[in-house]
Amino acid sequence: MPQVMVVARNFMDMVAALPAGKLDMLYDSAFICEAVLRSLPPLAKKYALQMLYVLAPVTAAAMEEWVLNEYAAKHKVAIDKLLQLRVFVEVRDRRRDVSYKMNQKFQGNMQKYLVDGGSLPREPLPLSVTGRLPTPADLEAYALDQWECFLLQLINSSQVEKGTSFSSSMMKTFQRGLLSSRDGEASKLTENGFQFLLMETNAQLWYIMREYISSAEERGVDPTELISFLLELSFHKLGAAYSLNTLTDVQRIAIRDLAELGLVKQQQGRTDRWFIPTQLATNLSASLSDSSSNKEGFVVVETNFRMYAYSTSKLHCEILRLFSRVEYQLPNLIVGAVTKESIYGAFENGITAEQIISFLRQNAHPRVADKIPTVPENVTDQIRLWETDRNRVEMIPSHLYEDFPSKEWFEQCCDYARDNGYLLWEDSKRMRLIVRGEFHPEMREFLRRQR
Repeated sequence: MPQVMVVARNFMDMVAALPAGKLDMLYDSAFICEAVLRSLPPLAKKYALQMLYVLAPVTAAAMEEWVLNEYAAKHKVAIDKLLQLRVFVEVRDRRRDVSYKMNQKFQGNMQKYLVDGGSLPREPLPLSVTGRLPTPADLEAYALDQWECFLLQLINSSQVEKGTSFSSSMMKTFQRGLLSSRDGEASKLTENGFQFLLMETNAQLWYIMREYISSAEERGVDPTELISFLLELSFHKLGAAYSLNTLTDVQRIAIRDLAELGLVKQQQGRTDRWFIPTQLATNLSASLSDSSSNKEGFVVVETNFRMYAYSTSKLHCEILRLFSRVEYQLPNLIVGAVTKESIYGAFENGITAEQIISFLRQNAHPRVADKIPTVPENVTDQIRLWETDRNRVEMIPSHLYEDFPSKEWFEQCCDYARDNGYLLWEDSKRMRLIVRGEFHPEMREFLRRQR
């Protein structure tokens, strides 16, 4: 069965994965500290504020007394999160007792923030310089158009006009997991690429941002600087204009790449150039659940497997083709059907039944969105059955072991394979067992030691 993509749920997952030294460097910025504090679970946020003016380490035992016994699990989650983000640093005394102390950089910046108040990363340009700026509705339409263009090029570059080609840094991001190409051949979508297309917009954005940051060093950019700028960007005011002259070279390149995705809009004046953040940019420091899209759905699926999509978008039509048979398209309506052949084609591309069902539910038309179930049960059950039928036989490379000299030796080998997760099958009567092929060296070494 295909592997299902795992996406970092927010920027803080990526921040927590940084080495300790780089994470401490991030806390030189008050905006990063504020973004981290906002992202913490409620209990962890409370602990951070309680420790803000405490200079001495507090023992782990003393902190456990801050909550009732029934909330011990939430306490552990909060402490783990604070340690992962290095908001708290673990300290051990001579008796090896564990204590927690707040990160000095984080503590200093947050104290200044509470005393002096917050400020914007940079001041927006006045209207006397920029003139009339796009309305929120204009910005939303721009962001949607850019994002759809981005996804259409991912599906098939011939469907996008030549003037909308993406920069080399963005194409490298594609190559990391969504596209694969061989010498002299056109790029093709990978299994992850097909799964990516069925994700929600915010989940897609997180995937691209994660890969964009991960590939930063290949482009000669410090990932820490890039994360810092992207988090700062989420504190900019939606729809306000900010001068490009206030940015470093790395930040200007990032703005150019983000404009291709629809996170910002670039404009040129007589004497100055500026960028305007869209809703996608201001959501960057929020989690997937916090920034969940409220867009209106467009798909209706009937019990006879007929599908009607009320949309004028080329992108919607191409995505529906991934798992359904599109029969005809009117100016504002796509008509098709969910068939065994179309679903099997989706399975061949690495898309799972649950991803198809989830897409249909998330994009259900308002007329059916409030119904239970949103998608008819006979349709969802049949999609799952088709997947089960296709995956009835699974090929697993393995090794067969037989001809054991004694029953005791056979049982020792079975116990070892079972305890370590190597065992696939055993036959006690004939003293035969089968283990996963990738663990054959470990089994061979175990057998050698038993002789």
